[in-house]
Amino acid sequence: MTAKPKVLVTREVFEDVLEYLSQYFEVTSNQSDVPMNSETLTLRLSDKEGAIITLSDRIDAVLLSRCPRLKAVCNIAVGYNNIDLEACTKAGVMATNTPGVLDDTTADFTWTLILATARRLSEAEAYLRSGQWNGWKLKQFLGLDIHHATLGILGLGRIGQVVAKRAIGFEMKVIYHDVRRATPEIEQTYRATFVTKEELLSQSDIVTIHVPYSSATHHLIGRDELEQMKQTAILINASRGGVVDDQALIESLRSGKIAGAGLDVFENEPKFNPHFLELKNVVLAPHIASSSFATRHKMAMLAAENLVAALTTGKPPNLLNPF
Repeated sequence: MTAKPKVLVTREVFEDVLEYLSQYFEVTSNQSDVPMNSETLTLRLSDKEGAIITLSDRIDAVLLSRCPRLKAVCNIAVGYNNIDLEACTKAGVMATNTPGVLDDTTADFTWTLILATARRLSEAEAYLRSGQWNGWKLKQFLGLDIHHATLGILGLGRIGQVVAKRAIGFEMKVIYHDVRRATPEIEQTYRATFVTKEELLSQSDIVTIHVPYSSATHHLIGRDELEQMKQTAILINASRGGVVDDQALIESLRSGKIAGAGLDVFENEPKFNPHFLELKNVVLAPHIASSSFATRHKMAMLAAENLVAALTTGKPPNLLNPF
């Protein structure tokens, strides 16, 4: 009887996902959910043919050189800046992601950040919880209206489009910028107008970011871009840390150059700039935009399906590096 291929699941996943994988593989799973450093991950993968990984797992040339049996790494995420695709291709390792299944949930959370930031919810809740509230006041926690405001979307991909769709209900003016202009059909469907990046920054009441992280998008929003925004505007980032220059954002929030920010992602997470905690005009979340039960389950199962396809047919449905 042929032995099943060995695979590693690097972080805790749902039991039915493990049961599915066990039909095809000898599965080792980190259900204790303790993040692995590079050395531990390399050792655990050294005799494996495949892996289900997360954003906390770095797959690079050094690791691949020490894991000669590895044939596939399947990310439980849409983004894949934790994977060196060029190194994977050179090593003959298939890499996959989980697109599509989290678009609506991430868009929902983007709107959570938009509403909470615009209406100063975190600041107001902290005020209430600390026992400072002593009655209604006319000018208490005045915020930004969402309805009829101008929403600027940086990146009108799958998630950006769903964010734009939800803006229709708020009767907002939607403008967007992307490296490639959308088709007329997409622009008409989502009532979105293409503008330059400079126009988007200067005209928007709310700027929301929906681009992947890469060297091309590193600090896409930095000091110069923040200077171009309205003083009354807010910035939302539920895409990836590193797209925004966090230090420049902190300085802009501290000085009042922009009114507020809602952030789900940070540079160097889970570590992040502690000066964010000193600011009242920022809403902070620990990278949970896709974190509904249904969506996270779909993500994990899609990663498992990618791994099964990769090691049984060599043709996973969400292959990032065809070779």
